[in-house]
Parts: sequence; structure tokens; C-alpha cells
Amino acid sequence: MDELEFMHGRVDGADHDDAGPRQGRTYVELVAGPLDGLLLDVTDWPDHARAEDVALHTEIGRYGSGGHALYSPRPVDRRRFDWCGDTP
Repeated sequence: MDELEFMHGRVDGADHDDAGPRQGRTYVELVAGPLDGLLLDVTDWPDHARAEDVALHTEIGRYGSGGHALYSPRPVDRRRFDWCGDTP
């Protein structure tokens, strides 16, 4: 299993031992970029926050440790956030 297969379907920010999705939680899938295939838990996010861009900490983006991957919700499919670049 390569790193991409290992990460797909895992929850962003969760412990590696318990990184799968949990019943009763709401997730969006991150598409493309350094976090492709990860799930982002948006259960406690208000509706307006689910419609906004998000900057997620990542060490595997263009800027390495301390960088952020930027994701935007799809206008027609709010279950997926598309990568739109990296920032320091």
C-alpha cells in the first residue's frame, strides 16, 4: 500500500490509529492537492462556514512544515472541497 492509498478515506487531523470516519459525524472530501482523499470533519461547523474557503495545516504542501493547503467548497456539491493552492 502506498502513501496515497493509506491516506484516502482517513480523517484530517485524526490520530493514525483511529483515523477512519465515525458514525454520526459529517465529513467533506478534500479533492486534489496535498490532502487529496482525506475527509474533513465539518460536523460542528455552521452552514456559513461550510460555504467558505478553508486553510488547512499541512507539512506535505508546497511550503513544507508550517504551510497550509487551501480548499474551496464546490458550488454544486458541498460534500467535496477542491484544492486551490498552498500558502505559507
